[in-house]
Amino acid sequence: MEFCPKCGSILMMKSGKLTCPRCNYKMKGKADLEIKEEMRSGHAVAVVDEKEGDEMYPKTEFDCPKCGNKEAFFWQRQMRSGDEPESKFFKCTKCKHTVRED
Repeated sequence: MEFCPKCGSILMMKSGKLTCPRCNYKMKGKADLEIKEEMRSGHAVAVVDEKEGDEMYPKTEFDCPKCGNKEAFFWQRQMRSGDEPESKFFKCTKCKHTVRED
């Protein structure tokens, strides 16, 4: 990255030459432009399978409107702005029917 010696702005490539967008300074000669990107490895990403994902949620008593089962997985999520209450979700342990309560 090269900077304009007159005004300090970043020089941009225009028509094959580095020019300043603020004061129209044009750099003489060639500029050594090099782009580098550093990749860090080692960040683990958890993959949750639909069959295995339900075990991460706690179970609670809930009457399923679809099958009548009395147990469901439970979680809360903020769906609207911060001053609104969060939504509650119940997923039946038997038929996997999901109900949202606001």
